[in-house]
Amino acid sequence: MIKIEPDFDVPPQSRGGIYHGWPIAVVSFLAIAGSIGFGQYAFGLFIVPLEQEFGWSRTQINGAIMLGVVLHLFSPFVGRALDLFGSRYIMGVSLAAIAVGFVLRSVMTDLWQFYLFSGLIFAGSPGAAMLPTGRLVALWFPSIRGRMMGLVTAGNNFGGMISIPIITVIIALGGWRTAFFITGIILGVMSVLVLLVVRDSAEDVHKEIGKRWTPSGTAAAAVTRIINGLSVSQSIRTRAFWLIGAGMTLQQFVRTTLVTQLAAHLQDIEFSPAQIGASLSILAFFGVTSKIVFGRISEAITARWSYALVVGIQLVGIAGFLFLAGRNFPLVFVFLSVFGLGMGGIGTLGPLAVTEMFGLKNYGSISGLIRQGVIIPGISGPLLAGAVFDSKGSYDLAFQIILGFLALSCLCFALARPPQK
Repeated sequence: MIKIEPDFDVPPQSRGGIYHGWPIAVVSFLAIAGSIGFGQYAFGLFIVPLEQEFGWSRTQINGAIMLGVVLHLFSPFVGRALDLFGSRYIMGVSLAAIAVGFVLRSVMTDLWQFYLFSGLIFAGSPGAAMLPTGRLVALWFPSIRGRMMGLVTAGNNFGGMISIPIITVIIALGGWRTAFFITGIILGVMSVLVLLVVRDSAEDVHKEIGKRWTPSGTAAAAVTRIINGLSVSQSIRTRAFWLIGAGMTLQQFVRTTLVTQLAAHLQDIEFSPAQIGASLSILAFFGVTSKIVFGRISEAITARWSYALVVGIQLVGIAGFLFLAGRNFPLVFVFLSVFGLGMGGIGTLGPLAVTEMFGLKNYGSISGLIRQGVIIPGISGPLLAGAVFDSKGSYDLAFQIILGFLALSCLCFALARPPQK
């Protein structure tokens, strides 16, 4: 059994108070839960109310999602700001921007306003969650950053699980405008919490070493070592930068081509609503489990090889789902469980791989540049799935193409050797 609880250093003359990394981890967990759970997972709950209120088409409403993909272009600028000003201010301001966007949505009257306010929300998303969290976890927990990254990024799935029933009840009782407003207030409170709690300088960590529950191995030397790293120009000139970027981009086609169409595919092969619900729920379950398990494994075999491993597991799950399961629900459930076990770890291992390869010195800028690749599957993935279905009457060919992308992604990470620092 994999041990996920950290060991702790408790020096004989331990300093008073609890190691401040733990409150920061809790706040980061909540920030991810709020910005991704309430900000993205619950989006679909507003489609019908907006359609009924304004007469907008589904295409017009879903256009806001495409806007979110395009706004990934701002990730390098957010990443650079993160390197210059630190996680505390970028995270706090980003959450505040998302909060303002939701509050403004509650009073909108036209489609252009919906797009404008959605743009504000999506512009704040990179700086509110994964980018600053990767830096904070590596800085405050250098010796156990794998398992801590898994625990903190599980906020993604936690937010998805709690936001949907909460927003559903609010819409039923108070309407969609109230739901948007309350979401904004929740995220505004989180913004204030971030500014009060988060600290992210090496000096802040040094001051905390020796307090209660300081993770073992969190010494000044470890912190100093982790904050070093390559410059942006040095990173771009390495083979690892391009291989990791290509590997992450290819893997994202799974989310935009397969996961988004999975419910429709299961309907097409005549599964019942209960069976479809169970199939999607198992993906959510392993979304949490995989983050914790492979975060811990990354400490033993490196994040790069862990990423290659989870991509390989996804490949096995999808191949079994396509070629062996057919319409046999128990087999579909088993292979989707395998696929989910692989897919869930991606959000944890991506930031860890970047830190591992290039250090923390310019982590934000480098991560922002690598994230540019997400735009490609974000736009072309749904189009690929739709085109294949329209021409073939099923998604099978699109899903088979994804197998090839996953094989290439796995190869990219296998070849991405750490550069000399």
